Amino acid sequence: MGYQVAFISLGCAKNQVNCEQMMAAAQAAGHTVQAVPEGADVAVVNTCGFLASACEEAIETILEMAELKKTGQVKRILVTGCMAQRYKRDVLNELPEVDGILGTGSYGEIALAIDEVMGQDLRPCRLGNIHTAPQGGPRILSTPAWYAYLRIAEGCDNHCAYCVIPSLRGKYRSRPLEELLAEAEELASAGVKELLVIAQDITRYGVDLNGERQLAALLRKLCQLDFHWIRLHYLYPDEITEELIGVIAAEPKVLPYLDIPIQHCNDRILKSMNRRDTKPALLALFERLRRRIPGLVLRTSIITGLPGEGEMEFEELCQFLREVKIERAGVFPFSPEEGTQAARMEHVGMEEAKRRAELVVDVQSDIIDSYNASLLGEDREVLCEGFDGQAQMYFGRSYAESPEIDGRIYFTADQEAVPGSFVTVRLTGTMDGELTGEAVG
Repeated sequence: MGYQVAFISLGCAKNQVNCEQMMAAAQAAGHTVQAVPEGADVAVVNTCGFLASACEEAIETILEMAELKKTGQVKRILVTGCMAQRYKRDVLNELPEVDGILGTGSYGEIALAIDEVMGQDLRPCRLGNIHTAPQGGPRILSTPAWYAYLRIAEGCDNHCAYCVIPSLRGKYRSRPLEELLAEAEELASAGVKELLVIAQDITRYGVDLNGERQLAALLRKLCQLDFHWIRLHYLYPDEITEELIGVIAAEPKVLPYLDIPIQHCNDRILKSMNRRDTKPALLALFERLRRRIPGLVLRTSIITGLPGEGEMEFEELCQFLREVKIERAGVFPFSPEEGTQAARMEHVGMEEAKRRAELVVDVQSDIIDSYNASLLGEDREVLCEGFDGQAQMYFGRSYAESPEIDGRIYFTADQEAVPGSFVTVRLTGTMDGELTGEAVG
C-alpha cells in the first residue's frame, strides 16, 4: 500500500543528498512524495546532529510535526539522520510523538521504515552499520533545476578533537569513479549547470580505494561533461597537492572558489585539536593558491573559543584573517560536544566564545566590504536565480558565491532574465553588503 510521505531535511548538503535518495527510494516503493507535511501519512524529519544548536533545531522541527499530528494533519513521524544516530535513546524516550527512527547507516531502509511506522505496534529503530552503508542510488533533486550536489565520499578519518562526525558517519569511504561519473552524467543530462562536488573532505578522495589521491583525475573527467560550473567543498589544507592546484588553475569549468576549513591558526590550538596544519603551512598554502589561481575566492570555517584560546591566541586569529583576507567565512563559537575529546578540555564559556565570534564577524565584514568595493566596474558572469519583487531586481550568483551559504548579486535588466540562465552583469554598487549591478550585452 502506498502512503503520502513528506520529507524535511535539516543541516548540510550531504544530509540533503541522503534525503533526495530517501525520496527516490520511497517513490520507487509506491509511496507518494509530497512537498508539505500537512496531509501526509508520514512526516520524515532528516536531522543534523553535528552541534547542540543543530539538535535544538531538529527538536523544534519534530515538535512542529507533533502539533500537526495532534490535529490529524500528520499521522506518523519518522526521525532520520545524524541526531537519530547520535541520540537514539533520547529521541525515543523524550519525544513520545516520534513513531520510529532511522540512523545514518540505514537510509536505504526508508521504504521498510515507512511501512513499519504505518502498520506497527512497536516503534521501529533501524540502525545499520555506519561504516558500510551504501552511498549511491537514484535521487529526487530538491535543489533548483540549475544546480545539484555530487557527494563523492562518506564519513571522515580526520578525527578532529571537537567533531562528532566520524562517530555519526563512519570511516571515510570514496565512491567508485565510474559510479560518480554515471551519476554526474545523469545530472548533466537533466540540465544541471552547476555541479557542487562535496564530501566531508574531498581532497582525500580515492586514497581508501588504491592509496592515491584521485580528486584531480575525477575533476578532469567531470570537466568533459556538459556542466558550466564545477564548485568544490570541502578541501583539507594539507591534502591539497600541486596536481590538484594545476587542474583547478587550468580547467575553466572548475571555479576559482575553494572552501578550505581551517578552524584556527594558532599552532598549539591546531595541534591539540588533532589538526595537521600549522600557521606557516596555512600562510604558504594560501599564498601559493592565490599566485597560481587568478581571481581566487576563499571560503573557510572558524571556531572561536576553542580549548587553549586566550586573548592572545584570539588576537592572533584576527590578525591572521586580516593578513590573508579570506573572502568568505562561517564563524562559530566553540560548542563542547558530548563524547568529543575537546569537550573535556578547559575552555572559555559559551558567552565569551560567542562574543569572540561576533568580533571575528566584524573583521570579516571589513574584508568582504573591501573585496566588494574592489569589484565595482567589473563585469561578472552571473547565474540568474530569480526576481526579487521588493527590490524590483533580479538576483543570482557569480563564481564567488556558493548557494545557500554566500550572498547574492542583485541586478537590473532591460530584457527578462530567466532563472537558470547566465547573464553578464556590470557591478556598480552594494546593498546591505551584497553586490548590485546591471545586465550588459
